[in-house]
Amino acid sequence: MKTEQNTIALVLSSGGARGLAHIGVIEELEAHGYRIASVAGCSMGALVGGAFATGRLAELKELVLSLDKRKMLSLVDFSFSLNHLVKGDKVVDTLRTVIPDLPIETLPLPYCAISTDWERGEEVVFRSGSLLEAIRASISLPALFNPVQAGGRILIDGGVLNPLPLNRVQRTEGDLLVGVDLSGHDYWGQRQVQLKARSRSRNPLTRKQTAPDSDVNYLSLLARASSLMIRQNSLLMEQLTRPDLLIDIQMSRYDGLDYDKADRLIAIGRQATRQALKKKALPSK
Repeated sequence: MKTEQNTIALVLSSGGARGLAHIGVIEELEAHGYRIASVAGCSMGALVGGAFATGRLAELKELVLSLDKRKMLSLVDFSFSLNHLVKGDKVVDTLRTVIPDLPIETLPLPYCAISTDWERGEEVVFRSGSLLEAIRASISLPALFNPVQAGGRILIDGGVLNPLPLNRVQRTEGDLLVGVDLSGHDYWGQRQVQLKARSRSRNPLTRKQTAPDSDVNYLSLLARASSLMIRQNSLLMEQLTRPDLLIDIQMSRYDGLDYDKADRLIAIGRQATRQALKKKALPSK
């Protein structure tokens, strides 16, 4: 079946709280007259994509806009396990209030979520079964959330293997492949700004060059290494499966836990989409 040229197959990347920008992306694409016919998502992209596929994107937006640091803390059910810090049950229970747990195969448009089999090192693609289980498996950030055990597998975040699943979204002849990549981080530019700010804040008489490793620790090293690997995987996928439009959103001011900044993140998604459409106009009606 051939589709109209304004039909989009949409792929939403991982990104933690930065993934809230996907909400703005979807809103802006629809505002420009594009119809999203299928969705594939990884991690936060799987969550936002799932909300859209069930027609509950507005409800999800309302929920995240209501989050502040106090509400975020109330959703953290700490665990004393050796393999995760947070159980994740409270998060899923909250998602149930806005996203119905429908069988994926009954959704009004094709949808898939990406997870990773921790033991086999294989990508797991959810195209059927419980929507919320698929989302929960896709967002299972290693060491943070309790892994999902399903079908004899231990499942963790899909971003480990395929953070931008351009090769997994269902395609229809004539549609437009649009990818949204949130894996980019302008760490170098941000670091230079931080170093300059520190330098200016000191007494000129005692000013010294900040040590290169002054803000490097175990956590920052692990976080940066993980970000670099995810970014590289995203870039490789973009080369293997070239989208008609790539919305590449790099954020240096926000990290993966900034859920209380939903309004700004959603606005960034809308602005980035407008800019991307101006640079490379897609065919429309």
